[in-house]
Amino acid sequence: MQLKHQLPNGRRLIVLEGDITRVPVDAIANAANSDLAGGGGVDGAIHRAGGPAIMQELDRIRPALGRLPTGQAVATTAGRLPAKFVFHAAGPIWHGGERGEPEALASCYRVCLALAEERGLRSVSFPSISTGIYGYPLDLAALIAVNEIIAFLSQPAITVEDVWMVLFDPATYLAYQRALTHGTSRRASRPAEA
Repeated sequence: MQLKHQLPNGRRLIVLEGDITRVPVDAIANAANSDLAGGGGVDGAIHRAGGPAIMQELDRIRPALGRLPTGQAVATTAGRLPAKFVFHAAGPIWHGGERGEPEALASCYRVCLALAEERGLRSVSFPSISTGIYGYPLDLAALIAVNEIIAFLSQPAITVEDVWMVLFDPATYLAYQRALTHGTSRRASRPAEA
C-alpha cells in the first residue's frame, strides 16, 4: 500500500508499507539507540542489510560523542543499502508523555531532515521512530512525524523533494494514513491512494 501527498510546491510525502532497507533514497533514517550500538527492529534490519561498514563508522564516532542525546542524530555511510547515508536518530522512550517525549520525537525528524538538507539530498526515508520497543503510542507518533515532515517540506528553498515514511506492517501504515489524512484535511490538497 502506498499513499502520496503532494504539496503545492511539488514536494511529496509518501507513506509506504514495506521494507525500508529496499527503498532507494539518498538517506535512510534509522531508529537507533543512544549507545549507537545496534539493536533489534528497524535498527537491526538496517545494520544487517547495510553490512559492517555502518557499525565500523559508528565505532569511530562513538568515542568522541559518547551517548547520543535523545532527539539527536548522526550520519554514517549506508554500506550496501540503496542510499548514500544513514541518519541514526535516538528516539525517546515513552513514559506517558510528560517527560518531553513529544518534543524529542519531533526533534528526531527535524534533525534528520536538517542533515539531509546540509548534504543537498533530494530524498530521505523514515521508519516509525520510537513506536516499537520504546512504546510510543502509534497514533501520537504518526501525527508528530507527519506534522514535522509537512512543515519541513513546506519551506521555501530546500533541496529535499521527497520524504518517505516506510512502515513495516499494516497497522503502522494505517496509523500514518490517518495522520496524513487528518493533518491535511484542513489544506486544499488531498492525499491520493496510489
